[in-house]
Amino acid sequence: MIVRTMLDLRFIKDNLDAVKKNIGDRFMKADADLVAALFDKRNELLKRLEDERRSRNENAAAMKGKLEAAVRDGLIAEGKRLKDAIAALEAEAEDVLSRLDAELRRIPNMAHPDAPIGKEDKDNTEVKRVGTPTEFDFEPKDHVQLGQDLDIIDFDAGTKVSGTKFYYLKNEGVFLELGLVRYVLDILAKKGFTPFITPDVAKTEILEGIGFNPRGAESNVYTVEGDGTCLVGTAEITLGGYYSDTIFSKDKLPLRMAGLSHCFRREAGASGQFSKGLYRVHQFTKLEMFAYCLPEDSGAIHEELRLIEEEIFSGLGIPFRVVDTCTGDLGAPAYRKWDLEAWMPGRNGGEWGEVTSTSNCTDYQARRLNIKYKDDDGKNKYVHMLNGTAIAISRGIIALLENYQQADGTVKIPPALVPYVGFETIKRK
Repeated sequence: MIVRTMLDLRFIKDNLDAVKKNIGDRFMKADADLVAALFDKRNELLKRLEDERRSRNENAAAMKGKLEAAVRDGLIAEGKRLKDAIAALEAEAEDVLSRLDAELRRIPNMAHPDAPIGKEDKDNTEVKRVGTPTEFDFEPKDHVQLGQDLDIIDFDAGTKVSGTKFYYLKNEGVFLELGLVRYVLDILAKKGFTPFITPDVAKTEILEGIGFNPRGAESNVYTVEGDGTCLVGTAEITLGGYYSDTIFSKDKLPLRMAGLSHCFRREAGASGQFSKGLYRVHQFTKLEMFAYCLPEDSGAIHEELRLIEEEIFSGLGIPFRVVDTCTGDLGAPAYRKWDLEAWMPGRNGGEWGEVTSTSNCTDYQARRLNIKYKDDDGKNKYVHMLNGTAIAISRGIIALLENYQQADGTVKIPPALVPYVGFETIKRK
């Protein structure tokens, strides 16, 4: 069994206190002491196996040629003992490796030293604000009411046909989704991103390599029973798996990709005012940015991804703020994460709501997926992998409808989007 680590095992062993503090700061359950102990046990077993196999080879070599019966009988007996001992050690080593692999999956990436320490959204740090919250001289509606009044979103039919947290887009709502996709794709294409439409299904080992948990009550993933696959919650999974078991030549990096996919999320337990309507749904369309790069470039590319997200929403004229995500809200793979939160007038009387995020996952995912580059010294080293939401269409629609609503119940379309949708206003039917 080959153990592909999320964090370097030697790093964990040599920086045990820092790793344990990082686990605590992220409010996650993982046992770094057990990982270190299993690492030592693995090394001990591998050393013993190596010694026993060497003895077996020496014993086999000694049996060649003419030997006295007593000597041969002794060598045969020793050979049987070595065979049994090696089998027992191999079984023990396999068990230790399996336990080590399971425990390693629980160890999160190290967090950036500047990431704010905290457990929930309220602990995130606002670092930038673009635009000011939209004000109205009338009582604004939320996107649920607007969608129903304008006959562009049907939640009731979605619930009847598919269950809660599903919906239909219809009439101008369809062109709004398609227009947002094309608007964002054009921006990304000009910036050198290769466009993809990715599969909506991925193998379990790819999800695990990216850092998603496809099993258990706490999982947010839909599994395909008996097939070893899952519905993807983001194209981060399929774009990240695209180059698994690959060694890049250094001059091919950085590599920028843009993936369009449906996203499927169980959203178990998600309910209430902040999850109503399109904000948390089981299926939505998303354009995801992804980058593979050299370790020394990942900080700059992380900033690049965030600036692209800002450009997209600035171009739509939607007020937003940027927050530095706290340690407890980073997720296991992320070293650092920026969130963009758009102003949503219909959210609890006016609130910021997350519309995009971008994460630098350093080499955490690359280690598990075995993605490397050949450095100038001839050695193969792990790439850094980053992801960023270009636009999650459902939340983009929330921000558009709520910020561009008019007193007469219509919704204006931002000028930048008009060429992509073919109309300037969504009118009541």
